[in-house]
Amino acid sequence: MTDGSRTWTEPCDLLACGYHLVPNTQIAELIGCELRGGFVQVDESQRTSLVNVFCAGEPTGIAGLEAALVQGEIAGLAAAGASTGTLHKRAAAARAFGLRMEKAFALRPELASLPQADTIVCRCEDVPFGALKPHNGWTDAKLQTRCGMGPCQGRVCGPAIQHLLGWRPVSVRQPLSPVPLEALCFHGEPAEVSNQH
Repeated sequence: MTDGSRTWTEPCDLLACGYHLVPNTQIAELIGCELRGGFVQVDESQRTSLVNVFCAGEPTGIAGLEAALVQGEIAGLAAAGASTGTLHKRAAAARAFGLRMEKAFALRPELASLPQADTIVCRCEDVPFGALKPHNGWTDAKLQTRCGMGPCQGRVCGPAIQHLLGWRPVSVRQPLSPVPLEALCFHGEPAEVSNQH
């Protein structure tokens, strides 16, 4: 272990690591919003790169509940064509807090050297780090190891793999969250097929 100035060994049976707070930008990505630095790009009124599409909260930058609330209020007022008044001052303070938090919790380089060959990286599919090393990217690794194909669809292992191997998912696919099979099944009488030509 290290605190940045000294290093020591600590006996333990299991070590779990988190790889930062990660915004859920999947809906924005699916509809074509521009991202910058992994976050949805917005202007001071929370407008995205798409006309009449606004975004607030964690997808625009990790800054906590207060930031999300004031951003949501600005987005709602802007979408309704109303004045956002003094809210921008609160939003700027919230953004500044988010930037300080990002700096304080930045991933340290030694995290990239922690996993051993048997370290589980994808817990949904029990894929160890060593199984990923021979592959050259997400798609190849998914096809050969099922990494990122479990119930979380790479939402948990994705950020870790991005930090460890530099791989980013190549696309966002629907459904965006697990869907029960019954939601995809037809529950009514089948429509009669017309024999008219």
